[in-house]
Amino acid sequence: MIQIKNISKTFGDRKVLDDISATFKPGNTSLIIGGSGTGKSVLLKCMIGLVTPEQGEVLYDGRDFLKGDEETVKAIRREMGVLFQGSALFDSKNVIDNVRFPLEMLTDMSESEKEDRAQFCLQRVGLEQAATRMPSEISGGMKKRVGIARAIVMNPKYLFCDEPNSGLDPLTSIKIDQLIKEITDEFNITTIVITHDMNSMMEIGEQISFLYQGHKIWEGDSNTIVNTNVAELNEFIYANKLLRDMSR
Repeated sequence: MIQIKNISKTFGDRKVLDDISATFKPGNTSLIIGGSGTGKSVLLKCMIGLVTPEQGEVLYDGRDFLKGDEETVKAIRREMGVLFQGSALFDSKNVIDNVRFPLEMLTDMSESEKEDRAQFCLQRVGLEQAATRMPSEISGGMKKRVGIARAIVMNPKYLFCDEPNSGLDPLTSIKIDQLIKEITDEFNITTIVITHDMNSMMEIGEQISFLYQGHKIWEGDSNTIVNTNVAELNEFIYANKLLRDMSR
């Protein structure tokens, strides 16, 4: 379980996050949604340690990530998996070496153990046949799946996905959503997805937090989001539906 309490972050004279609190449960796919510039990516960066908030707490199963000692913070980091928006693959490494990379950096596993684990994760995302291909030789959707395989290679308790459907066609986006949901359920991971994709909201939004101008102004799920009386959220949903319809 991840708990964030009263998170606030300012850049210059602009308050990007203002007193954000939420609880994210194991086995749930939790979405953080909002328009561009609403603070959702900054919130994710606060949760994974890339940005330090001026105020608030980030707790991983009760452990303080922001104020914990060095060993506590290292232990939490080893339990995280992150899928970055652009997949962030190493162009000079083939697919399986990209997946192996966290094992090389963070474990003392034997070479055969690392190979077996990387192969298992590639198989789990359906890319075992692409192990020796380079990132330049695979599609955008395949790159996302390689990114997911790398994110789960350390068997994480917490999985963070930043705009996993960015740049993908609608059918591939649905497949990526389904894969994230399956992995979350299968391994009982606490998964947080940053997105503005309407299909994601409706298909995998077990818990949804809506940010608007740095504030969390609504929380619910895929069943309640269509019946909200929050004007800003309704406008956001309508705009996304319009864009989705235009792209068909």
